[in-house]
Amino acid sequence: MGGWVSYTSLIVNGISTNMSTHTWPDLAGRIIDDAAGRRHLLPVRVYFEDTDFAQVVYHASYVRWCERGRSDFLRLLGTDARRLIDGSDSVEPAAFVVRRMNMDFNRPGRIDDLLEVETRVKELGGASVTLDQAVLRDGVKLFEANVVLVLVTVSGKPLRLSDAIRASFGAAGPATIR
Repeated sequence: MGGWVSYTSLIVNGISTNMSTHTWPDLAGRIIDDAAGRRHLLPVRVYFEDTDFAQVVYHASYVRWCERGRSDFLRLLGTDARRLIDGSDSVEPAAFVVRRMNMDFNRPGRIDDLLEVETRVKELGGASVTLDQAVLRDGVKLFEANVVLVLVTVSGKPLRLSDAIRASFGAAGPATIR
């Protein structure tokens, strides 16, 4: 295939596209508010590396995509991992760690599928956040996970969610707060 790539143009199938006039889609996905509530959606495409020998999505790929969905959800809420770990979001450096993850593999994903990782806040605890996540293809749930995250200091002690973090999660939907 003939073609070349530069910083300013891309030639695909003989058609030149000026890249400087196009904007990249938001790589962190997007937060949507609608009748179903607030949720974060992260688009993913299934590549060869995400599949097993039969070109079906390998089970660990769903876990990896959900991690990306959670990380980007936090980023869009203004509470990203970098700010937590460097301590600018709290008194001491901290991170969200997965305490529990219950998973259901409902249907197979396949190579080249376009999927969406959906993340919703289910419940806020003193130092924890419970999320419901799903990986969907055309609105059909292929994978579902219930994830409990705990905010811990770098020394490993649970850290109470700050008012700022609680407010950002609280604004993310009708979560139960305990």
